[in-house]
Amino acid sequence: MRGDPTKKKVAIIGAGAAGMSCAATLTQHPSDFEVTMIDIESHTGGQATSVSLDETKYGASWLNDGVQGGSAIFRHTFRFLRRYGYEPRPVKLQVSFGKGRGSFWTNVFPSPLVDQHSGEIKRLGYVLKCIKYLMPVLGILPVKLILRLFCFSNDFKNKMVLPLLALFLGTGNQTPNVSSVLLERLFDDPQMRLWEYDPDTLLPNLPTMFTFPNLGNFYRDWAADLRTKGVLIRLNCSVEVCERGKKGVVLQLQPQQGSEPWTETFDELVICCPGDEAKKILGRNATWRERYVLGGVKFFNDITITHSDSNYFQKIFEAQYDPSLGAQPSTKERQKQLTFAEQQPRCEKDGWLGFQPMYFTHSLESDPDKIEMGFDCSNYQHQFRDRLGAGNQPCPLDGHVFQTIFLNDQQQDMWTWNDIDPSKIIAQKWWHQFGHRWQHYLRVVPGMMFINGQNRTRYAGSWTMVNMHEIACISGIAAAYQLGAEYEPFDDFAEGFFAKYLLVCHGTKYRKQRPKKT
Repeated sequence: MRGDPTKKKVAIIGAGAAGMSCAATLTQHPSDFEVTMIDIESHTGGQATSVSLDETKYGASWLNDGVQGGSAIFRHTFRFLRRYGYEPRPVKLQVSFGKGRGSFWTNVFPSPLVDQHSGEIKRLGYVLKCIKYLMPVLGILPVKLILRLFCFSNDFKNKMVLPLLALFLGTGNQTPNVSSVLLERLFDDPQMRLWEYDPDTLLPNLPTMFTFPNLGNFYRDWAADLRTKGVLIRLNCSVEVCERGKKGVVLQLQPQQGSEPWTETFDELVICCPGDEAKKILGRNATWRERYVLGGVKFFNDITITHSDSNYFQKIFEAQYDPSLGAQPSTKERQKQLTFAEQQPRCEKDGWLGFQPMYFTHSLESDPDKIEMGFDCSNYQHQFRDRLGAGNQPCPLDGHVFQTIFLNDQQQDMWTWNDIDPSKIIAQKWWHQFGHRWQHYLRVVPGMMFINGQNRTRYAGSWTMVNMHEIACISGIAAAYQLGAEYEPFDDFAEGFFAKYLLVCHGTKYRKQRPKKT
């Protein structure tokens, strides 16, 4: 029952993965918390959205566009999905980096570029160990400085290391300025690595990743369930903090429909929106610590264009197998990889036989450390393969759905977006993405524990650590945990990941629950 004075009134600003996870955790204690979730958007899920498609034309009726998938480390994400009957699907990942024989490489078959930089690939493994064991010093330095310090070539940096890091950690064109700890975590950290480091090819051959089910439907069902558990969800509503003190947190709410604003008082506040928006919402009520920490989160505006222009896509990416792109097989394993790539592509339940890349990068000629990213969604997302059926050949490229991501609107003069046929554009969405600059890990991440829990306020969101849907979920659970909710152990790996986040961002040591006596 709402309005019960014995319950702690909690306001959650932001209905993305962090806000929803926080609300879901608090609802496990219905007698202790009364939860209100507020978001300026008309939907829950934040950036985890879906686009409707013409199924007769593209072979699927929907497409995930903001968040597409993850790896086996996404345990909390998977648990929430499965709770509502949505199953993540495994896929053997195929990646195509660069364009042309001098720039192209892939994790599917050997290429001249990988052979050319074989010595540097092996040396990178040594550098990763140096970063790990000298973390306070080397870990905070930007990737570009680390690569220069250890005398790696610009060619290796621009064509292999930066595209790899940018594509899988979402660091975009800020990748040269990313703290090198992320490079080490990508390969070595048990809780964050996406795959093992390969000393021969850098990126392992066909690692298993997971694609997500229809996220628009999932977040709709999740929100509906939270409402049945007493959560009041206010969408299309802006908010600002009027006061935080002994009497509580006073918020001013303003519906976008033009209704008069009103104020509400809460006992606790959890801000689950981007750091710069959080600072704006706090306004003059922000403390100097909050202004310092939140002010260190640097955001950039990117645009994702979903389209079916195969001519444009092939112009900037290597989307099909070309024998001239391969290197001579020097081992039986490499010969096996080439044989795999050369065969006629066929659909499988967990991916493809033959070269059918899913992730793409293209370095800009005018500035080699800047890239454009792309996805062949018809190859990657499982709903397209389900419609096609195992054992069948793929449809022609002109029937595929692609996404091209253009990074940092301050560099629009370098973008190739005007080359996309306007008649083949399905959707366009702008995203507000934070840059993982080295300053972020010197100022923001270590500063979170000093603002979390102060002035009745806690923070959650992927920006508090690394741009992953899993981090967003964990951060929301951690905020609820700090408010008094229990963490429900379900997996040792997941529990360890949660404990690490809780310690870093809240300064709290997680205590495992003792098994209940029966």
